[in-house]
Amino acid sequence: MRLTAMISSTAAAAALLAAPVLADHHSEPADIVDTAVAADDFNTLVAAVQAADLVDALKGEGPFTVFAPTDAAFAALPEGTVDTLLMPENQAQLQAVLTYHVVAGSYMSDSIDPGSYDLETLQGSTVNVVVGEDGSVTVDGANVITADIEASNGVIHVIDAVILPN
Repeated sequence: MRLTAMISSTAAAAALLAAPVLADHHSEPADIVDTAVAADDFNTLVAAVQAADLVDALKGEGPFTVFAPTDAAFAALPEGTVDTLLMPENQAQLQAVLTYHVVAGSYMSDSIDPGSYDLETLQGSTVNVVVGEDGSVTVDGANVITADIEASNGVIHVIDAVILPN
């Protein structure tokens, strides 16, 4: 069963009503990239997005769901992995890793019933999302530690590990 089938129009309406109301028309809610920059726990992710030349894509219309590894998640990778991925000659590999963390559509945690779902990533492979009866969520085994950070073009779910395509 696809996760998209689980999202009800009621949940979509609730998400729209929960969106921030702007006091003036001069400012817009932050997009996914600007939200990550402001959070200050995604410095490695932001540097990687810049090195992969994906900033404009993630500032695009979307909507996107991003499973965002923290700086600690990147630090837990084997020594030298991040530095190697950030080298210009490895840009295609870095793009593959980063786009594996992104799904088209905006999936809020309260709109998903418990179960296991395979979602197609922008990289082209699928990630397995498991929603527990207790509300816990994992993505390819990485724990969602903060869910539902809304952005103007989607949602960010913070994960505690970097997930890698097969």
